[in-house]
Amino acid sequence: MVGVPAWSVVVPAKRLAVAKTRLRPLTDRADRPAHAHEALVLALLADTVAAALAGPGVAEVVVVTDEPAAAGLVRRLGARTVGDDPDSGLNAALEHGARAAAGDAVAALSSDLPALRPAELGAALRAAGTAPRAFVADVHGTGTTLLTAVGTPLRPRFGAGSAQAHRDDGARALTGAWPGLLRDVDALEDLRAAVALGVGPATAELLAASPTLAVQLGAAR
Repeated sequence: MVGVPAWSVVVPAKRLAVAKTRLRPLTDRADRPAHAHEALVLALLADTVAAALAGPGVAEVVVVTDEPAAAGLVRRLGARTVGDDPDSGLNAALEHGARAAAGDAVAALSSDLPALRPAELGAALRAAGTAPRAFVADVHGTGTTLLTAVGTPLRPRFGAGSAQAHRDDGARALTGAWPGLLRDVDALEDLRAAVALGVGPATAELLAASPTLAVQLGAAR
């Protein structure tokens, strides 16, 4: 590859009613549990998008969503939104977002990376720029938190065993000292680990305002 790509980062955001259902046992313990769950999902998204927008080499962040609260939130942060017109699952949404991207260097990023640091994302994208397609596996080595494509279709294979699926489809596996990029949040133990790494301001503010959640996550002072 010649030069350094200017990246369009595509982030999917589900409707709040169906997002992060495995975290409901946590938020059900809080006051106003429905509100607490929605607030947590939006905080994870906000910290992810904010970190991506500040990432070196990132030209734009495109959020694919049909959730009005998520769309309004990320627009205020500076992201662009497109509707999930395919409405056919995560991979179709990411392909739709990639087609809406401004450039030919596209990165699909998980929406639940509250400990992500802009420098981590920038370093991963620099490494990704040397391959037509590349991916970063999650901390467990089975999922995918970042998938990139330069001048070629993205071809996302997110879902169970996505790291191996992306590898089998020709994407290069990338590794680096990127703890926040590897730590997506699907379950309570993932969120505890992200809190231990240090979460972004939206998630930190939510925990500061919710002693019940803070105690459950080991973030109480």
